[in-house]
Amino acid sequence: MQSFSRIYLDHNASSPLRPEARAEMLAALGDPFNPSSVHSEGRRGKSLLEEAREIIARGLGAKPKNLIFTASATEAANLALTPTLTSAQDKRPINRLLIAGGEHAAVFQGHRFPPQAIEILPLEKNGQVSLDALQAALTRYSGQKLALALQAVNNETGVIQPVERAGDLIKKEAGIFICDATQAIGRVDLSLKTTNADVLFFSSHKLGGPAGAGALIFASDDLSLQDILIKGGGQEAGRRAGTENIPAIVGFAAAFKSALRDLTTEKPRLQHLQKEIESYLTTVASSPVVFGQKSPRSPNTVAFAIPEIDSQTLLMALDLAGVAVSSGSACSSGKVKESHVLNAMGMREKSALRISLGWSSTKKDVEEFGIILKNVVRDIHSRRSGLP
Repeated sequence: MQSFSRIYLDHNASSPLRPEARAEMLAALGDPFNPSSVHSEGRRGKSLLEEAREIIARGLGAKPKNLIFTASATEAANLALTPTLTSAQDKRPINRLLIAGGEHAAVFQGHRFPPQAIEILPLEKNGQVSLDALQAALTRYSGQKLALALQAVNNETGVIQPVERAGDLIKKEAGIFICDATQAIGRVDLSLKTTNADVLFFSSHKLGGPAGAGALIFASDDLSLQDILIKGGGQEAGRRAGTENIPAIVGFAAAFKSALRDLTTEKPRLQHLQKEIESYLTTVASSPVVFGQKSPRSPNTVAFAIPEIDSQTLLMALDLAGVAVSSGSACSSGKVKESHVLNAMGMREKSALRISLGWSSTKKDVEEFGIILKNVVRDIHSRRSGLP
């Protein structure tokens, strides 16, 4: 079998560190940058922190003061998804949280609502949330204070959710729309305006920044958190205690800036590579399934199954052959298991492999993947049939 270098096709799990992010981080490492200190070093740290806040907030159409830095998108989700997220006009606690059936585990497991206050909204077969089900729930709970949790792009399938329309529906009932933008930023056009979201959260390492940094953004000055998750200091305007990780945050801002700058060229480039991958699938299987293929999708993601081959077998074989792909969400476990996203879509297949591209992916990577995939599938079939 032809030998290749390792091929990394799992950017939805974590994207390699961009050179510009690395450079900013190295410049900030080693100095005692505590932004809460009043001496020169502290003021320098504060300047770096606020510059990063400005870059990210303005890039998404928000005021810098409405951005909270966290350690991850997971922490941001845990912080935002609380009944005590209120507005100046309506101080009532949120009675009920509506969650789309394909959301990340950070939403399903990280919210701070009692079980009886949760309702799961089904997905259509195309992977998008059912707007009819959302409207039915809004009608059913009319008069109650509601919130909706809906991601902009599904982390397993890459399906783009109808966030603007969903936002319209929830806002007609004076509800709050909380949007997970983790897999969307730098891959599709997105801002607070285009998502129609009241709250947006995402992380650094999906963009090519470092792990260990995330952000939560409010669209309005009126929104506030009454139940802080991490207490003990006055950092982040009293909304998230703990000394800010300046090297990670400046790397985050550098990666974010690059991702937005390159978006117009990256979208068509990744879309071309996405189509190439899907064409390779048709050459190795008689009936491969590409999940969400008929829906609007992020240009970097291909979630697929080859019905005659177990997903875990194929995942392990590709890894041994030098290709890194994943099985849906990398946060769930180290093995292939039944996908709650596919279940919510009503799919017969219960697990899938996910190929996800990013800023460092090349045409050569995809071409070599196509060769390796063909060899791996052939070898699996040969072993099953007992052929040498």
